[in-house]
Amino acid sequence: MQQAQADNQAQADTFVVKPDVTVIIWMALVHILAFVGLWYFTWENFFLMVFCNFLTGCLGITLCFHRLLTHRSYQVPKWLERVLATFGTLALQGSPVEWISHHRMHHSGSDTPKDPHDATRGFYYSHWGWLFNYDEQFDDPTVMKRFARDINADPYYRFLEATWIQAALQVAFGLVLLAIGGIGWVLWGVFVRLVVTYHSTWLVNSASHMWGYKNYDVGDDARNNWWVAILTWGEGWHNNHHAHADIDPAGHRWWEVDITFMIIRLLAALGLAKNVKTLSYIEELPVVATAAGAKN
Repeated sequence: MQQAQADNQAQADTFVVKPDVTVIIWMALVHILAFVGLWYFTWENFFLMVFCNFLTGCLGITLCFHRLLTHRSYQVPKWLERVLATFGTLALQGSPVEWISHHRMHHSGSDTPKDPHDATRGFYYSHWGWLFNYDEQFDDPTVMKRFARDINADPYYRFLEATWIQAALQVAFGLVLLAIGGIGWVLWGVFVRLVVTYHSTWLVNSASHMWGYKNYDVGDDARNNWWVAILTWGEGWHNNHHAHADIDPAGHRWWEVDITFMIIRLLAALGLAKNVKTLSYIEELPVVATAAGAKN
């Protein structure tokens, strides 16, 4: 096992890795402006941020980028899929091709050097340190398109891949907020919201691979973490997800509340979602690794 890990690391070390200055500057700027936003705190601004986080983090990232586009755990009409993908793009976590390819890489090599945010390298690296470098193994456009061929085949998602398009969408969103609610709405609806959505998403990569319990023996360190599930609209039930990546819901026990799956069920009731894959699709569950609720 140790020899295999050493071989994987040696292979990973052959790829070009260099600082991504653009990402470093952007992360510094967005965190500074989010901090400035604290001087504009009002409950109205706070609830605006929560609503914008719901649109971009829940509907955009969790519901669309993750469960719909990455794992195809359900289907919606193409017009709705593209609306949700636009919300995901407003989360500024990369284009659909970039986000989905990285997540598929994560599943194919979880907690190994083939994982873009390998949690064995520590909390800082898996949380956001991995973002600050351009790593040829994961970030080369050819590699990303290979992992997301189905997404790259869609002309609208290729359109969203352009950095200037992502920036233009965010500027347009900010201008709408400015016109309605002033600078406070911009700071909370854009910058505070981005910071909250960023760190919530990243906690799935870091905290949910370090703290929590396991329902299934999946061969990696993915764990179920209740407080990450609260922050990410149900994504914190990460061990369940790694056991059955293309299944909804992420929560498999009665207490594992999954708000995103509730939305999928609502869409299905409205006739907007079909072929929803639930636990009934599973013929045999994996062996339970630890008693539910036990800390590891």
